[in-house]
Amino acid sequence: MTGHEAFWSGCGWWWIFPLAMILLCFLMMRRRMGCMTRLPPSRNTTQAPSISSSDSAVDILDKRYVLGEISKEEYQEKKTTIARSIR
Repeated sequence: MTGHEAFWSGCGWWWIFPLAMILLCFLMMRRRMGCMTRLPPSRNTTQAPSISSSDSAVDILDKRYVLGEISKEEYQEKKTTIARSIR
């Protein structure tokens, strides 16, 4: 026997290569699943304001603007609409 045939048939620890490949695949999949389940890091270290059902319309609007859900123009437009409806 010559070449790689002699290597694989001559050593008694040939099973290490397939086992290492299986272990490597397992670790890579586990790492990938860990990345999927974790939340992306927030830009700020402070906790974002949460909207509760007891908040007023202005409070909700302020929080949505802070979270970046609405633009500045939309924020100002809705704020004037809420101010008119309160009067």
